[in-house]
Amino acid sequence: MNDFSKHRFLCGSTPLIKITDKIYGKLETYNPTGSVKDRMVNYVVSHAIESGEICENTVLCEATSGNTGIALAATAAALDLECHIFMPSNMSEERKQMMSVYGAKLIDVPPNDFEKAIEMRDAFLASCPDAWSPNQFANERNIECHKEQTAEEIKNQVVELGEVWGAFVHGSGTGGTIEGVRQYCFENLPDTKIVMVIPAEDPHGIQGIGDGKDFLADPNNMDSTVIVKTEDSIARAKKFAQSTGLLVGISSGANILAAEEYLCKNTVEGIIVTMLCDRGERYMSIYGD
Repeated sequence: MNDFSKHRFLCGSTPLIKITDKIYGKLETYNPTGSVKDRMVNYVVSHAIESGEICENTVLCEATSGNTGIALAATAAALDLECHIFMPSNMSEERKQMMSVYGAKLIDVPPNDFEKAIEMRDAFLASCPDAWSPNQFANERNIECHKEQTAEEIKNQVVELGEVWGAFVHGSGTGGTIEGVRQYCFENLPDTKIVMVIPAEDPHGIQGIGDGKDFLADPNNMDSTVIVKTEDSIARAKKFAQSTGLLVGISSGANILAAEEYLCKNTVEGIIVTMLCDRGERYMSIYGD
């Protein structure tokens, strides 16, 4: 098994960029494979290596909408391990291509059927003694990663700006990011509002959030929710690219849109922070011209 330390070192410490005077985005495209999911995969895999759960014969596997699969496939490549990904068939072709380039084996499940993807992953885990999964939809270390690392990074960057962290706006896929930040703020910054972004449609096309159910984050624990449409999220991501030169994904467009809507309807002391979750190149077949 290859040394994982260099790959792990590259993760995190992403910039907090100004979108408007009141809205800032955590630019997660700076992570090794270009998404926020690098954080969780690095964190969980590092713990598994240290505990001996992962060794030279381990087969990594996961159910995913795409970005966790990309991060895990890259991690498997860095460790010289086999990787199996279970993913709904309607996820973007570009993300599938990225996983394949890293050497992962992709197993399609029906469109938008994340429960089936999880079921197939669990069956694989049961049938293969060497298989190991981050178990992203249920693993408390997913929350722990963002509570201990992501939220602390954001807090420090807001302090460096001389600002107050007024609100955090983010969608929920596994729920790990928003729940980790929520727990951190509950304990350390109780005045910071936590706002969950929710897709308007069912099924929807905001890949990476609203993956079938709440999993690790409960909307009832949030201070507020904002509902956004797929079409509007795509349009906002494209507008952001054309006005800033930063090409981000559909969920990033949803987050920006929700942050703007929340700001229109609420008085926010300080700034709103949202997540720019991944690179937009993996959605070009959806963005079109």
